[in-house]
Amino acid sequence: MAKGRNQRLRFKRRRTAETDYHRRMRMLKGGVPRAVVRISNTQVTCQLVSYENEGDRVLAAATGKTLVDKHKWPLDASRKSVPACYLAGMAMGKQAMDAGHKEAILDIGLAASTRGGRVYAALRGMMEAGLDIPHSEDVLPSDERVNGSHIDEGLAKAVEKTKKSIGGAK
Repeated sequence: MAKGRNQRLRFKRRRTAETDYHRRMRMLKGGVPRAVVRISNTQVTCQLVSYENEGDRVLAAATGKTLVDKHKWPLDASRKSVPACYLAGMAMGKQAMDAGHKEAILDIGLAASTRGGRVYAALRGMMEAGLDIPHSEDVLPSDERVNGSHIDEGLAKAVEKTKKSIGGAK
């Protein structure tokens, strides 16, 4: 650790591997709100965040808990699975569209970028809700994974019921 008088100490959030300031600055320079996706040990959190001098401002948000509380997601189902991430992204995207926000840029933080993973399931939900987010089509998960049929047929029915509750059923 840098402690000498000629060595510069890094910011604390960089030292603890929580923030990549160079990537964050590149995202902020665009002036477009960030679609932030974070996956904890228990649930997913999706937020639409805009930068302001006083601090970041959350414009829209959805978590695994809001899926259970507001959108009829089964209490015993995972709140961080691929279908749960997809539905949380859809709920956040719907809320953002209702508030008049149409575009964003995806912010996955320091999470590993895995094709078809939970982060990109949330991105797919945001896209289907109507948000315009630049991405590559080959990173999005397949329909079977998003609908939960790879886990359980009962979960696939719960996904459809929750989709209708959010207002994203086609």
